[in-house]
Amino acid sequence: MNRGFYTIMAAQFFSSLADNALLIAAIALLARMQAPGWMTPVLKLFFVLSYVLLAAFVGAFSDALPKGRVMFITNMIKVVGCALLFFNVHPLLAYAVVGFGAAAYSPAKYGILTELLPAEKLVAANGWIEGLTVSSIILGTVMGGALVDEHTAALLLQFDLPLIDTGVNTPHKAALSVIVVTYLLAALFNLHIPDTGAHYAHQQRNPIKLIADFAHCYSMLWKDKLGQISLAVTTLFWGAGATLQFIVLEWAKHSLNMPLHKAANLQGIVALGVALGAVAAARLVPLKKSLSVMPLGIAMGLVVMAMTMVHTVWLAYPLLVLVGALSGYFVVPMNALLQHRGHVLMSAGHSIAVQNFNENLSILTMLALYAVMVSLNLNLNIVIVMFGLFVAGMMYLVMRQHAANQREHDSLALIGEHKHESLI
Repeated sequence: MNRGFYTIMAAQFFSSLADNALLIAAIALLARMQAPGWMTPVLKLFFVLSYVLLAAFVGAFSDALPKGRVMFITNMIKVVGCALLFFNVHPLLAYAVVGFGAAAYSPAKYGILTELLPAEKLVAANGWIEGLTVSSIILGTVMGGALVDEHTAALLLQFDLPLIDTGVNTPHKAALSVIVVTYLLAALFNLHIPDTGAHYAHQQRNPIKLIADFAHCYSMLWKDKLGQISLAVTTLFWGAGATLQFIVLEWAKHSLNMPLHKAANLQGIVALGVALGAVAAARLVPLKKSLSVMPLGIAMGLVVMAMTMVHTVWLAYPLLVLVGALSGYFVVPMNALLQHRGHVLMSAGHSIAVQNFNENLSILTMLALYAVMVSLNLNLNIVIVMFGLFVAGMMYLVMRQHAANQREHDSLALIGEHKHESLI
């Protein structure tokens, strides 16, 4: 890996660190406002809405400029979204602006990997980026939990700049100040990302043509036999992962009697497991063997259901690490395969935009269903069991589809051999 790759990693780490700390801070703001319980998962729903609505446009934007510049511009949009909370803008709207920046940031973040590195290094690169992203999730959730703690807030409010009235005079403004500084640190690394020299054809600016182009790329990736399987798996993973994030917070509250700033640490425990699984996959799973990890998706769904039987922290930790490790080990190779197929079939930015559209549509759907379950006061254990069965069942169906694709490929190959024999 070259120096440019590590600069990208640093920029991604701090941007993701701030995203995750801000999520906990926004949840705390909703609690302070005494917002209804269903609004907490809707917070994430507002964040990912831009990924779906802007999918046809962000790929073209990512490919129109050097990706380091794209990452800088979109990271500054996140700063604006975070700053809105200083002016008492509703957390849902402010976090939606941050999501707008993140939606445009993502195609550049992942697309630059295919420009910078050869195909054989993509699994290792994804292991790095997922491992580091998950590390930022661990530290970001812990950081967010610490920032919303009243003792930390009191310490932060003691700091002041001489001769300057910063206006930071409440606990939530003190927390937001630290998060803004973290975003600005990410922007500093964005400025030092090298230009890879990759250039694409002139990008369309007509919205109708952009939507038509996106629809063509969308269809192409789903029709590809390898692309459709990897896309189905990553789509399921991100929808499930976003939902699990809120299930863990609620589970910690009801089953482990944890307040929010401590429950946030459990999200970090899951993320630690994902990092371990991601690193293991990067070392042990080559790109050509990436589809062999799919059974672990079924295992993850089944293991999640064991949460209903755990009521102590010491059992919760290893269980959540295991859930995370299974997730990381199977999603990293699938993500690398999807990036490779997308890069082969179309441009990097466009393929990542298609991937983001599907994955975040899954997040929207699953979070909306979870919010409905919360509003209906459905028993949390029932929700967890339904969640686990859904993940395991969907992974089983994806594996059956892959087996059918292989049989079709073998049949076509056999027909080709027979035709060749008849010609002889």
